[in-house]
Amino acid sequence: MAALGEAAARWAPGLWRRAARAAAGFGGRRFASGSQSPPTFGFLLDIDGVLVRGHQVIPAAREAFRRLVDPQGQLRVPVVFVTNAGNMLQRSKAQELSALLGFQVEPDQVILSHSPMKLFSQHHDKRMLVSGQGPLVENARALGFKHVVTVDELRAAFPVLDMVDLQRRPKTTPLPRNDFPAIEGVLLLGEPVRWETSLQLIMDILLSDGNPGTGLATAPYPHLPVLASNTDLLWMAEAKMPRFGHGTFLLCLEAVYRKVTGRELCYAGLMGKPSLLTYQYAEGLLARQAARRGWAAPIRSLYAVGDNPMSDIYGANLFHQHLQTRREGAARSCTAILVCTGVYSPQAPGPAAPALGGEGPPFHGHRDLGFNPGLLQAAHVVSDVHEAVRLVLGKEGWAL
Repeated sequence: MAALGEAAARWAPGLWRRAARAAAGFGGRRFASGSQSPPTFGFLLDIDGVLVRGHQVIPAAREAFRRLVDPQGQLRVPVVFVTNAGNMLQRSKAQELSALLGFQVEPDQVILSHSPMKLFSQHHDKRMLVSGQGPLVENARALGFKHVVTVDELRAAFPVLDMVDLQRRPKTTPLPRNDFPAIEGVLLLGEPVRWETSLQLIMDILLSDGNPGTGLATAPYPHLPVLASNTDLLWMAEAKMPRFGHGTFLLCLEAVYRKVTGRELCYAGLMGKPSLLTYQYAEGLLARQAARRGWAAPIRSLYAVGDNPMSDIYGANLFHQHLQTRREGAARSCTAILVCTGVYSPQAPGPAAPALGGEGPPFHGHRDLGFNPGLLQAAHVVSDVHEAVRLVLGKEGWAL
């Protein structure tokens, strides 16, 4: 499989310029300037496992923002919240963070796993089947997709497709439909609630070339375009052990497609950490924040704080590697900082390398990720986000 960085370049040429333009296009209030010298660094903060566990704020997060927010309630440095979640609206996540952290978080400071799909304009006019939960249609339209069909709507149009749950099976056989417009692609925004229904109907769309009321003798290949966000296998909530993430659902879909067709499911785009595209998009938002504050100095150093080695740390190191060869853009480095309040535990064995023959820890990354064990190593491992902020402010010579 192609390395994720190569795949990002293949999916959207000139991604850095497009991400920066898209981020720069966001509105928002202008922040007031303070007396501190303009920052030349910014934070990319994960949310689950770093700032919150489920709906409970981690106490260290409030301590961290007491250092990052000035007496006027304004951030002293640019901050973007980068989450692989995607089952809510951007503004709703900003409101939730504002209430939990005690200061105003603007919607354009939040990057959801699917936010970079705004850049995939070549698919925005297609009729797309959308899978996930929450405000699916509103999210898809906010990303630029004009014609979307939910799994529930597809099931209502073709009730005989969903047969696993005996209670939901149709009592009579409905007449075949030939008036349903063809589906032209699949949009996977996050883990759905009824996995069996989504797996079945997505497979029906791919195997029928977008016409689930018909049957084809041979499954078309290449299949219709599939755009997916959030490849996290696991994530941390209130439970003591990690929970299944959207990456687990994608793993199921890929396995079913391979078993049925003998071929690999292919993605027209993969979004969310550790995708390079997500970090390029975040860099553009940081630059936008700095410009709004009137901070003329370019943001040279990025600090990515996360709890998941396979998404947060791998992605930050992959982006840092990319920055070393990039000729455009202001950022020169992206430092990965790992906290111990979420998925990562210093007592647990880390995913040092993919397991072969049952030996060694398992590889939790997506199959399209060109695995490099060195990219799992954080520059710093700290107890929590407060310690991470203290570390960065000290490195940058800022008052603690």
